[in-house]
Amino acid sequence: MRVRNSVLAIIAALAIPLVAGSAAPASAQASWVDGRPVFDADREAAARRDAERRKAARSSYSYSPDGGGRPAISPEKPEMISFPNRLGHGTIIIDTAARKLYYTVSTNTAYIYPISVGRQGFKWYGTQKVSRVQSWPSWTPPPEMRRRQPYLPKTMSGGIRNPLGAKAIYLGSTLYRIHGTNQPRSIGRASSSGCFRMLNKHVLHLAKLVQPGSTTVKVVRRWKGAGA
Repeated sequence: MRVRNSVLAIIAALAIPLVAGSAAPASAQASWVDGRPVFDADREAAARRDAERRKAARSSYSYSPDGGGRPAISPEKPEMISFPNRLGHGTIIIDTAARKLYYTVSTNTAYIYPISVGRQGFKWYGTQKVSRVQSWPSWTPPPEMRRRQPYLPKTMSGGIRNPLGAKAIYLGSTLYRIHGTNQPRSIGRASSSGCFRMLNKHVLHLAKLVQPGSTTVKVVRRWKGAGA
């Protein structure tokens, strides 16, 4: 019995530091946020992920002012859908919630294009006229954009590496455009600084339909139907 008691005492003595006194490894130190432990290792991993995302963002642009080549790209007609409206032929409707652009063909039909819209803090709504259309446009990031992203070039010639893509449709006298993209994976997301990105093949199709000075572009939070 005395032997058994001695063994139990030794086990208890070894257990005490593990329960009450031993410190976790430095990499496992935790603080508590909203009732949950947040470990230093988790913070370090998050910091690495953020750094990788920033690096990927920088790599999508070029420090060089050369926008690259200008390959031949064929326009592609998108799906035509039933689209009751009172606007008739020739109006562009941008539904930012759905991330879709509609070009009305009649009071009952429209072409539908997937697009990328402004990210949080960069969305806007209103009505503009198409002011001009430009093939392989050059790109000059505005000063406020370069303050946010100082790695951007001051200007870039038109080309396949240029973020404006193969065609740009300018909206009134604003800085905003409907344009192609060198980042096709961004289509369907809220990721721009207020412009509306399309696949190059789609913006080439749309550009053939619009008329500078007369085509109206309506940017809405959500298209509510024929009476909108």
